[in-house]
Amino acid sequence: MSLLVKICGLKTEESVTCAVEAGADMLGLNFHPRSPRYVPSERAAMLAMLARGRSAIVALAVDPDDAMLSELLTTVSPDLWQFHGQESYECIRDVRAVYGLPVMKVVGVAEAADLPSVSAYARVSDRILLDAKPPKDAAYPGGHGKVFDWSILSALSPDLPFMVSGGLTPENVGAAIRTIRGMGLKLLGVDVSSGVESAPGVKDLGKIRAFIAAVREADSA
Repeated sequence: MSLLVKICGLKTEESVTCAVEAGADMLGLNFHPRSPRYVPSERAAMLAMLARGRSAIVALAVDPDDAMLSELLTTVSPDLWQFHGQESYECIRDVRAVYGLPVMKVVGVAEAADLPSVSAYARVSDRILLDAKPPKDAAYPGGHGKVFDWSILSALSPDLPFMVSGGLTPENVGAAIRTIRGMGLKLLGVDVSSGVESAPGVKDLGKIRAFIAAVREADSA
């Protein structure tokens, strides 16, 4: 199976269209108000219409309450939730049961000591995304362009499927794929946000195309 490519933090019609036409499998819409990639639900609904049926629509939320999830379900109708906060195992289990959508849980990684929670979250989530831990004083949890040491992932079970994020760019994503696969791990896909931007929250269409092309090249090698 080909690696999944997720382009996250899209805010404009041009960036959505570019990502879809370049072959992105998943598009992330960010609903964390403190993020430079935040998009209101009404605008997100319009963006989702451009991609529906061609790329999976992912709603990124940070410790959301039921009111927020219900609004997003009604207005945006995502294909997948992405939880990027401190959500508990019970929260993920209940959201899957109540809303009937799969959940991707993001786990922040900086050192091997961060990995034990991954298998526990994997038992209640449909997908796992390993991302670089943000700086301690960060206003939002992801999209800081920070790369973590991929070699620490060697402690993961080879049977545990996951996606990876954190400081990926068109220039280094091939190396990430080769390194992680070289450890015999079950890499399902890659996720990028700041690595395809010209400024925080401003997507660069050329970088989006280059990133997806780099993933496809590394995947076929």
